[in-house]
Amino acid sequence: MGESSIGDRGAQAALLAASAGGYDRWFAGASLKKKEKPSERVAATNRAASYNYHLLERFEAGLVLVGTEVKSLRAGQASLRDAYAEVRGTELWLVNSHIPEYQPGGPFNHQPLRPRKLLLHRREIDKLAGKTQVKGMTLVALRIYFRNGKAKCELALARGKKQHDRRQAERDREARREAAAAMYKYRHRP
Repeated sequence: MGESSIGDRGAQAALLAASAGGYDRWFAGASLKKKEKPSERVAATNRAASYNYHLLERFEAGLVLVGTEVKSLRAGQASLRDAYAEVRGTELWLVNSHIPEYQPGGPFNHQPLRPRKLLLHRREIDKLAGKTQVKGMTLVALRIYFRNGKAKCELALARGKKQHDRRQAERDREARREAAAAMYKYRHRP
């Protein structure tokens, strides 16, 4: 009773094979690999965002680009320093992101500062529209990256920091840095 019959083992093997990507793969003795993380290649980051804003909530949006913009991004030429997103009607747009012209593009080049459409579900856009109506809240672009060949933009719902908040954050960072140095020195003493 404790052992399973031959038919049960065959059913278990078929079930295992189907969940692992097909019977042929299972039968060939291929090892079962964990799902690999999709490859991401960062094209541009906004390093000043965490310094100037309290980042409350993050979102990932698709990015609608023209061909020469994709070429410039793949070459790593973009700036998000003043970039933000705004809701216009039922669409979300990335404003003030600078993607320079692609030199070999010639007359088919794009405008470097043109607004670019962001792709999100309607519910998410409606939610963001409501949250950005609150005073002091904005959508800041954090980075543009490629995931599996598709351009994505990471946005954050943010509230601007006051000058004293920035100073306090700098003091906290310096204190952590000094504590880490002291711990390292203590652990590696002769």
